[in-house]
Amino acid sequence: MPLSHILLALAVVAVWGTNFVVIKFGLTELPPLLLATMRFLLSALPWLLFIQRPAVAWRHLIAYGVLIGFMFGLLFLAMRNDVSPGLASLLMQSQVFMTLLLVAWLQHERMPRVQYAGLALATLGFALIAWQSFSRAQADVTPLGLALALGGALCWACGNVVSRSIGRIDMLGFMVWSSVFAVPPLLILSLWFEGPAAITEALPRASLAAWAAMVWQAVGNTLFGFGAWGWLLARHPAATITPWALLIPFFGMGTSALLLGEPLQAWKLAAAALVIGGLAVNVLASRRR
Repeated sequence: MPLSHILLALAVVAVWGTNFVVIKFGLTELPPLLLATMRFLLSALPWLLFIQRPAVAWRHLIAYGVLIGFMFGLLFLAMRNDVSPGLASLLMQSQVFMTLLLVAWLQHERMPRVQYAGLALATLGFALIAWQSFSRAQADVTPLGLALALGGALCWACGNVVSRSIGRIDMLGFMVWSSVFAVPPLLILSLWFEGPAAITEALPRASLAAWAAMVWQAVGNTLFGFGAWGWLLARHPAATITPWALLIPFFGMGTSALLLGEPLQAWKLAAAALVIGGLAVNVLASRRR
């Protein structure tokens, strides 16, 4: 890869990793389901007026949009009070292994033994986090936060299965157009659980920083992140690009420690090493295949 492409890949994973801290900033002023609704509303409008709809069936756009909408809704609920941004960035990587298991189950695709080894290694890391969640002295993650984050990761994995069944597509256009269908269910849930006052009071009072967090979700993560990632995948083999995603937890945990003061205890570093080690084994297995 040319140096410019390496820097672009690094910028994408930095955006995706540091986004967990940006989410936490947004949650200080906005309810989680409303924040998720605004994230997808700003990801769809006005961009779908300028970005062509990808040549995929409407059912795929709807299914992916709803699943990814629920993913962010559950993640934001977890991050409100029950899981720290650094741990959230690590827990969401479980979607990689959930995707592999779903594909093996639904599409009868055989997993190599080495990928089972990666799954076992990462499972030890998630088990360590789960064990810590039941410690009363531990404020970084609660059982509820763990369940919500893993539920979000499962929704993400289901969305991956949907996009995988389509084949190679314009991922930027796919994300923009599918975002439309994430808005209605999230808005209904926000009105039901958070109340109309969340919209009529919270949004007008939101500071410039809160609006910047919302815009960053759309422009940084969707337009730049998926657009640049798709551009790189179109020019290099997937086995060359996907290993860069291993850096997402590094950025997530690092920026949370630097900007929010999240402690990096020994157990948390051990869990990160196990999970990232499992992801690395999986990536190496994919490259070998």
